Amino acid sequence: MDPELRSAIGRIARVPQLLVACDYDGTLAPIVEDPSTAVPLPESVAAVRALAALPQTTVAVVSGRALRDLAALSRLPSEVHLVGSHGSEFDIGFVERLSPELVAVRTRVRNALREIAAEHQGIRLERKPASVAMHTRGVDPQVAAAAIEAVRNGPATFDGVTVTQGKEVIELSVVATHKGTALDQLRTQLASSAVLFIGDDVTDENAFGHLHGPDLGIKIGPGDTQASYRVADPLEAARALALLLETRRHWLFGERAVPIERHSMLANGRTVALLTPEAKVSWLCHPKPDSAAIFADLVGGSPAGHFSVAPERGGIPLGQRYRSGTMTVETRWSGLTVTDWLDKPARETTPDGPTVVTGDSTLIRVLTGSGKARVEFAPRPEFGQVAVQLQPLGDGLLVLGSNEPIALYAPGLQWEVGNDGGYETAKAIVDLSAAGGQVVLELRFGTHSLEHHRVPIHERQAAAEQPWKDWVASLRLPSTARDLVARSALTLRGLCHEATGSILAAATTSLPEELGGVRNWDYRYCWLRDAALTARSLVDLGSIEEAEALLRWVDGCIERTGGHPERLHPLYTIDGYELGAEAVIDTLPGYAGSRPVRVGNLANHQLQLDVFGPIADLIAAVADARGSVRDDEWRVLENMVEAVRRRWHEPDHGIWEARLPPRHHVFSKVMCWMTVDRALHVMREHGGEDRPEWKDLRDRIGANVLEQGWHSDVEAYSVAYGDEDMDASSLWIGLSGLLPGDDPRFLSTVLRIEADLRSGPVVYRYHWDDGLPGREGGFHICTAWLIEAYLRTGRRTDAEELFAQMVLTAGPTGLLPEQYDPLAERGLGNHPQAYSHLGLIRCALLLDNMLKQ
Repeated sequence: MDPELRSAIGRIARVPQLLVACDYDGTLAPIVEDPSTAVPLPESVAAVRALAALPQTTVAVVSGRALRDLAALSRLPSEVHLVGSHGSEFDIGFVERLSPELVAVRTRVRNALREIAAEHQGIRLERKPASVAMHTRGVDPQVAAAAIEAVRNGPATFDGVTVTQGKEVIELSVVATHKGTALDQLRTQLASSAVLFIGDDVTDENAFGHLHGPDLGIKIGPGDTQASYRVADPLEAARALALLLETRRHWLFGERAVPIERHSMLANGRTVALLTPEAKVSWLCHPKPDSAAIFADLVGGSPAGHFSVAPERGGIPLGQRYRSGTMTVETRWSGLTVTDWLDKPARETTPDGPTVVTGDSTLIRVLTGSGKARVEFAPRPEFGQVAVQLQPLGDGLLVLGSNEPIALYAPGLQWEVGNDGGYETAKAIVDLSAAGGQVVLELRFGTHSLEHHRVPIHERQAAAEQPWKDWVASLRLPSTARDLVARSALTLRGLCHEATGSILAAATTSLPEELGGVRNWDYRYCWLRDAALTARSLVDLGSIEEAEALLRWVDGCIERTGGHPERLHPLYTIDGYELGAEAVIDTLPGYAGSRPVRVGNLANHQLQLDVFGPIADLIAAVADARGSVRDDEWRVLENMVEAVRRRWHEPDHGIWEARLPPRHHVFSKVMCWMTVDRALHVMREHGGEDRPEWKDLRDRIGANVLEQGWHSDVEAYSVAYGDEDMDASSLWIGLSGLLPGDDPRFLSTVLRIEADLRSGPVVYRYHWDDGLPGREGGFHICTAWLIEAYLRTGRRTDAEELFAQMVLTAGPTGLLPEQYDPLAERGLGNHPQAYSHLGLIRCALLLDNMLKQ
């Protein structure tokens, strides 16, 4: 196939809403002497049927034939729209809609054509609901010419008659339409993003003439045409449809969706990246984790951008692992090892003392070994919305056309730059033996410099890894699941944004809670709740630096409320500002076809009264660990209590952010109680003034939730006041300390949640109707809560068993997404998820403490 046509098909295959339309005779079916025997090619039928079955894809056959004849001959399924009589017939009720005046004109035309046919031997008439076609195929050329001339001088001149002439046919219609207007109608009705039309006849030129923008026209056979591309015959057209089908199916459903939990994360305190087990960089946002992606293969397949390295011969890697105590990942094949890390930006100390960042992040990929490796570099800035050019220059490539300079330093590589569906991709083969056993690739952001770095690569790797190693060495790691806890701690540290102090809820957006479903959310922001819980788990391991930075960040968010801490949003951007509107990137098909891909999060506008509790709890933990409270922390603590005082009695949207009307959620009320309880602890232990009004507030909230949250019919604390449905978050009635572990009401709640929500190694959040279609997996954080509840209620063996099951759900490099599907035995949701890893850490520490007792 013409490479340009192949590229054009690749482009149109990736539009959000695609209309595929084609002619029948000479396109789906070869031209034959007897039109009544024109049957479509099996290859064409197979492609059309399969295309019509795809989501976001509509197929139509637009023919000059009468609709009834088209349906009888094509025998295409109902999913394929049939348009007959050059666009005059869209459905079987069309004839009834002709006005009496049009019926009269049609009758007059039929009578006139009947007379002409009688005078010219071999002429065949085809009656249609709104027209009559005169066919001259197989007729003596002189007779045919005379008949056509008689039509043009006769009925073709009648008022209200539209003439369409094709190959050996002339058609007179009482409805002024043609294939171009038919395409326009279909495009409008179906809200199509683009149209692909294939045809062979002169009448198809009307359709080609109405194509515009991203549309694609393919002409079959010779002759002048307005179509941009041409194929030789109907079989070649079938091949074009098959290529369209293959490309669009891959785009919609993923070429081969790598299980979510098998991705490894790179981090440097500035941004994060995800790496597949085959060393493909499938996710990287720049300059911050909540910025647009330059590589979005994870949610859009290869066309959305990636950076791949693999042996030239192919093959599955021998394994992938983190270098101990670091965020450096090694992927190994026989004869090839790829070592990946995100380098920290350069820093310089100014004359007056402070250290400033003078550079930007760099992705470093070191290839070592003795074989040949294949490298493929496909940057797609702004989630693929910006087409860039790749310019080989000196020791690498320049990425041109984006709003920020980007360079790939790759000395010794000979690049081949090709066009892939309108986007440029660079490919190269590396002979490691010839290169001395090592090649260094550096993706440099914020610069077009391709100069050699003056520091040897082994020294740069050591400098990048040492801070991670030193930090891990400073932690108090438990003996229970020690290595996995260390990896979880590093993962949480990797989700911390050093420049601001904020902490990501997860590294990604729109990884699905159900494959193929719509529960796809953007978690690349800082939730007050999630961040505080993350920092608390690191404090428990002996590191308070992250908590101190986060509390400074929270203090800034509070300051921007203008004295109204109760108006805090549940989440903010990395920089601590309000999110923009939630939006959908409809050009991305989603992970394994799970659409839509979202940026932003509408939960930003919800009221979530539980967010204050984890922050107060974090301040208490930091104060206990340090032995004192800083001024900004006192300020945050007092604001948290004040926010609770003003709003604790209100209904809210709850921890799970269901897009439903507010309710009096048990968890939210418990967190309001915990806010004041932890504040009183800080006051008592760290020299604050006596606040009797806080004690009164705490007791009133506690009494309210203990009384109103209990549902006597289910004998448990349910999701919300008066509701029978169970919710895993209600376990916090005991985990918070509001009820002791041996309280019968807590014991009963644990049993009910176990019965209703636990399934093997997971615990679901809830089973109540949250207003969204589909289902989801079990939540790792909920599993962790039940493990803790088991421990608090004396069920140590059950806790150990469930923890062991939870650990087994982790990916091969120890990472956990948000959820796990116990039936499909695979991870779901955004990855890696802070909730999941902090839950694992908390459980390991509790189990370890139990062993020491």
